[in-house]
Amino acid sequence: MSWLYLVSYFFGGAFLANAVPHVVSGMMGRPFQSPFAKPAGQGLSSSTVNVLWGFFNLVVGYLLVCRVGDFDLRDGSDVAALGLGVFLLAVMAARQFGRFNGGNSPARS
Repeated sequence: MSWLYLVSYFFGGAFLANAVPHVVSGMMGRPFQSPFAKPAGQGLSSSTVNVLWGFFNLVVGYLLVCRVGDFDLRDGSDVAALGLGVFLLAVMAARQFGRFNGGNSPARS
């Protein structure tokens, strides 16, 4: 297997993870940060924009995982690359958006 397939699965996982908050926020009718807001990534975009952006991320994630190489759920390296992409994007998003949505408040003693 080419290492380029693993890179594709990694970024596919990141795109799939990025789709989740945008689609969910949009379906709930809530505005959320997106690259199209002003300032980008900090301001709020409408729920419709978030659904569109989320579905774009789903399509790109699908293309990177299902149409590049031969992704196999039983292959540990394929799953590890995808999972690492999901995990790293999820942690980065939690840190980035937590400061806007109350998720990075310090623990109380």
